[in-house]
Amino acid sequence: MRSMKPHDGFSLPRLLGLLALASLLAPGTSAQDKPETPAPAAGIDFDGPASTALAAMKARAEALHVAGVAVVAYAEGDSVTLWSSKMLVVGNMTKPPSPNDKGSNLLAIAYAKAAEMASTLKDSGSGIRPLLTGELGWKGGVVARGRSGVLIAAFSGGRSEDDVQVSKAGLGVLANSL
Repeated sequence: MRSMKPHDGFSLPRLLGLLALASLLAPGTSAQDKPETPAPAAGIDFDGPASTALAAMKARAEALHVAGVAVVAYAEGDSVTLWSSKMLVVGNMTKPPSPNDKGSNLLAIAYAKAAEMASTLKDSGSGIRPLLTGELGWKGGVVARGRSGVLIAAFSGGRSEDDVQVSKAGLGVLANSL
């Protein structure tokens, strides 16, 4: 039997990884005791329709001469507990600060609109209930029920009316596909 030296495969990162693995399977538990992450819906191709929806949103944004961020999401079932999402920067992800404005993270705003819709199942800014922390209440996102789940499209970068029109372009594609 050879003696173990510190360099015999027990680097600090490897040791920490082994400790993390051991904590997952601590005495009295097993892999079967751990909660499972739900698998995506069998046979649902989100990536293709999502890319097409984002392309439609980009075309509508360009036609309206607005730049920003487009987000689409799909959640199987009647409520949102797990979703697949995809985003596209259409021009800019942020608006820089100016003397009268601290600037904006358009990606954060688009996802805040999507998050509000995931919770309410109503278009963003609907006012259906008081806003929760993290919600902005801004219009610009649209939601609908598809054949097998919840469809969400949100855009941030233009005026609210423009954001809604861009989002509707994406939701139309998703509704025809999912």
